Amino acid sequence: MSAFYTLLYKEVLRFWKVSLQTIVAPMVTALLYLVIFGSALQKHMQVYPGVSYTHFLIPGLIMMSVLQNAFANSATSLIQSKLNGNLVFVLMAPLGAWEIFGAYVLASVARGACVGLSVYLATVWFFPFGIAAPLYSAAFILIGATLLGTLGLIAGIYAEKFDQMMSFQNFLIAPLTLLAGVFYSIHSLPPLWHAVSRLNPFFYLIDGFRYGFFGISDLAPITSLIITGACCAALACLALRLLSSGYKLRN
Repeated sequence: MSAFYTLLYKEVLRFWKVSLQTIVAPMVTALLYLVIFGSALQKHMQVYPGVSYTHFLIPGLIMMSVLQNAFANSATSLIQSKLNGNLVFVLMAPLGAWEIFGAYVLASVARGACVGLSVYLATVWFFPFGIAAPLYSAAFILIGATLLGTLGLIAGIYAEKFDQMMSFQNFLIAPLTLLAGVFYSIHSLPPLWHAVSRLNPFFYLIDGFRYGFFGISDLAPITSLIITGACCAALACLALRLLSSGYKLRN
């Protein structure tokens, strides 16, 4: 277990030592989104009854920041270890697949939670509001960060250079988060795009997290929990299989 805790400590320290880049920068980006979109669309967008558009944006921006940073943490760490040639020291340590998986994903969850908390504290300072169902909010943050940390681990295993890893970020993670209802309710979409949105697992994370804030959502939160939990379990099984086999790690 000492090897596991050492790897976990190393992964947490890795993002914490550059917190200006890994925590503060995403918070500033989220605030810019909030100010720009909130100011431009506040009077033109109708969302939930009794919820202003600016407040509607906040949980979506928090979850978007959590997802993107949880993915980036495990993906960039693994690809850097590959390129620097120090991944061999992780593989030589007395660590099983579960322990390697746990250390990378828990560090991603820690970074995602830190970013989410920083965005929340920054936004609530300017736009005060309460949280209707904090346990749901915490559950979706945990599942979302775990899901994206696992996906980042898979991307890091597959990628052999930064270009390939950034392809995951630019062509999969960014579009799925931006099209998951961060800036709109899917009930405002035409029927075709409403149906397409339900194929996006990130939509269920954002919609469920939004329920935690307002007690209102497009879908029942328990449905979103089941769907995202199933996706998380499936990706975890895939990541563990890749780690156990040494796919693209031991060559």
